Amino acid sequence: MYDVVMNSSQESAQVRHSVSVVVPVYLGSKTLGTLLEEIRPLINPTLSPSGIEFQVKEVVLVNDCGPDGSEHTIRELALQNDWVKPVWLSKNYGQHAATLAGMAATTSEWIITIDEDGQQNPTDFGDLLDTAVANDAPLVYGKPTNRPPHGILRNTLSWIVKHTLFRLLTDGAHNNFNSFRLVSGTIGRTLAAYVGDGVYLDVALTWMVQNVAQCPVQLRQETRSTSGYNYRQLSSHFWRLVLSAGTRPLRLAALIGVTAFITGIFAAATIVIGKVNYGYAVSGWASLFAALMLIGGLILLVLGVLAEYLGMIVRASIGKPLYVTMGDPDLTALRRSRNSMQIK
Repeated sequence: MYDVVMNSSQESAQVRHSVSVVVPVYLGSKTLGTLLEEIRPLINPTLSPSGIEFQVKEVVLVNDCGPDGSEHTIRELALQNDWVKPVWLSKNYGQHAATLAGMAATTSEWIITIDEDGQQNPTDFGDLLDTAVANDAPLVYGKPTNRPPHGILRNTLSWIVKHTLFRLLTDGAHNNFNSFRLVSGTIGRTLAAYVGDGVYLDVALTWMVQNVAQCPVQLRQETRSTSGYNYRQLSSHFWRLVLSAGTRPLRLAALIGVTAFITGIFAAATIVIGKVNYGYAVSGWASLFAALMLIGGLILLVLGVLAEYLGMIVRASIGKPLYVTMGDPDLTALRRSRNSMQIK
């Protein structure tokens, strides 16, 4: 799909865009090797489909402390490839925090974030860059042209969140968000430096980016048998999205409350007029009970959201970090050992 640039005069005549690739790793022991082999040709100067020259300068592998021994794979890949930059988190912080930690470690003009599972194809990097340049957009999302390789229930819930709830909870600037994205390096590193704990990454991007573009991509089947997300983790992601939306959920709850209040006034007026003019008996304990349950549930929901907001404020005030990076002593020791063997 790409042509590797070999002519030195052609290199000097074109502007080369540098790219850093960020891969948050949780269950990547069996998939990272294949993914990096697909990225390997792009570490050379490469032409995109529209003729824009770019080069992958580094691949940042962020160890999010998964249970499958991914740290060993990351360590070996870093030893074998000088363009692989490992980032070690002190504990499991989740995909969004790991992605931001990887962004903070980048140095290139552009940042591409990609999953470890093989669904997203590195050959689409050039298309993402073409879309960014053509639309003068600092943020481009890969927009799948096929149905994601998940179950019907998960795909349906994902569609509802992206196309309905995301529009209600945010300004709806880019509801087709996903983890395959290209973002300006300046924006990505700035976001990683200032975003707080518990913030949904794509909501945070809406705070900083106005012009967002979409790039058609074809998703592939996962190259691993087990997904890194269960429904509990997905619901946690959704709750983070709700809380990251600021006070908009409370505004929606207030709007529902005002609507219910106005509806109650009209209902009371209808009952009084009917009783005075027509004398019919007022009944309907079941409907009254249902209304009380609905309003009571809404009140508890609002209290729950308020409690979560309070928790976010407390965590921020006591200085809870979004993530903590650390060095890998085993990797340092292995590098020293190999260097000493080469000297001998």
